[in-house]
This record gives sequence, C-alpha cells and structure tokens, in this order.
Amino acid sequence: METYSKNNLSIKAWAEEDRPREKLLAKGKQSLSDAELLAILLGSGSRDETAVALAQRILKSVENDLNELGRRSIAELTKFKGMGEAKSITIVAAMELGRRRQLTDVRERPQIRSSRDAYDVIAPILIDLPHEEFWILLLNRANKVMSREQISLGGVAGTVVDAKIIFRKAIEGMASSIILVHNHPSGNLQPSQQDIDLTKKLKKAGETLDISVLDHLIIAESSYFSFADENLI
Repeated sequence: METYSKNNLSIKAWAEEDRPREKLLAKGKQSLSDAELLAILLGSGSRDETAVALAQRILKSVENDLNELGRRSIAELTKFKGMGEAKSITIVAAMELGRRRQLTDVRERPQIRSSRDAYDVIAPILIDLPHEEFWILLLNRANKVMSREQISLGGVAGTVVDAKIIFRKAIEGMASSIILVHNHPSGNLQPSQQDIDLTKKLKKAGETLDISVLDHLIIAESSYFSFADENLI
C-alpha cells in the first residue's frame, strides 16, 4: 500500500490548521515558520512537492539564513526545480522590500551608548548586500540617532568616499557627532590601510568643523569591527 507524506500531498489536502495561509489567518504571522512564510510567497509547489517543501529546500541551501537568501539572484533561484522566473522575482522583491523597510526614518531616535547600539541601528541595511556601501549615523548632543545617510555605493572590493559629502550631510542635518559605517561583502572584518587612513582623515576634518567622529564600524555578516573599541580612533 502506497503511503504519502505532506510533501507529496497538495496543500489543499492538508488539515486546514496546517495550511500556511489559513494558519496565518487563525493564529497570526508570528506562528508561521520561515518556510511557511516563504511558501505563501511562492503560492504553489510542483507535482512532486508542496510549496512548503520547496521553501524548506531553498532555505536549507542557505543554511536557513535569511540574510544569505537576500543575496540570491533571480538566476540562482530559478536553478531550483519548481522555481520559475515569476516565483524567483517574488522572492527577490520581498527580500528587497524587507531591506528597504530598514531605510525608513529613525522615529524612536535610539541613543548610542556603545558600538553594539550603533551596529543594531545600521546593520539590517548592510549585512546582506553583495556590494560595498558607506553610510553615516547623524547624532545629536544626547548621542541619539537623528538619521541614517548613505554616502556612496560601489563594487565588491570597495567604494569611493568623499569627505565633502559626509560633512555636508552632517552640517545640513545639524549633527553634533557622526559614526562612520561601511560593509565588507567578503566577510573580512579587518580594516584595510585605506580604511584606517580614511578614518584618521575624517576625524581630523570633524575636529575642524566641531563635529565629532565617534566611531567607524565595519560590518560583515552578523558581526562587526569597531575602531573605537580597538582604540583606533
């Protein structure tokens, strides 16, 4: 006698409380696993597996790391059996929408008391990017974040930073101090000599303008390097 698992059955044949859409309606979005949420985006699986099983397979390929999934291109996603261009576009668009959500204005104005506080404010924007970007945090006199400002974006190996743009944004934003931030897509947290030289240059320029450069963070994956913590600023 042939047996069937949920992976073989159509989601419509599952118990209603096990179906992702119905589960979300009945129990709320927090009750769904990453695979179930992804399955809702996919909409359907294939003749051989459900949307949930396909979602589980995709997540397994990135070790269940949503940041890593955010780096996947449409071409990479379409390599999975059951993933056409439309489904791949849906995932890429959803991941980008989530990233852009982090770009909204800082409403609560979190106070920066440590490098970790600064990391928590800016990391969601940078950790899954395949290219390098340079940002600054603008702080008021109470060290509360007024805004996050993108300075430049480049390729995998680096990006060009213009000191004039940095301090123009700081002056226009009425910042008392700033924190420099950029990411290393390679995953290497160690600052290059260029990073060190740039930090010294910007700190000196800030002193002239009475705008303190408090720190410079290098972000890679789920960790970071702080110039202030390492007494390099």
